[in-house]
Amino acid sequence: MSYARSKRISEEIKKVVSSLIMTELKDPRVSKLTTVTHVETTRDLSFSYIYISVFDDDMHKKSTIEGLNKAKGFIRREIGKRVKLRIVPEPIFRLDESIENGIHMSAMINEVVSKHNPLHDQEVEEDSEEEEDDE
Repeated sequence: MSYARSKRISEEIKKVVSSLIMTELKDPRVSKLTTVTHVETTRDLSFSYIYISVFDDDMHKKSTIEGLNKAKGFIRREIGKRVKLRIVPEPIFRLDESIENGIHMSAMINEVVSKHNPLHDQEVEEDSEEEEDDE
């Protein structure tokens, strides 16, 4: 089995699972701010690692993964119906925090740049002079 085939199957599984989360899953534990970031399917199609990103607090992230794990049978059955595979991979849900990490890194970079920006130093001095004048 080729790598390209498992990659195409992964993309189809991503579409199906995204659609299921948005429209058909009724579990209140699954946050509405849930996104499927990517899917990796093993070459023998026995497992699909489904990476989920939840834009919510840590408690909702854990409960979303729990809700998805409880709905694993339903999700696997729907994948089998919609993708038409002889062997339907078992979904394994993993939390993907790469987006949150990227936002955090971007904020840190902006902070460092603003500290080393000479215009930033002048703005701070002007603000402090205005505060002294107000007193």
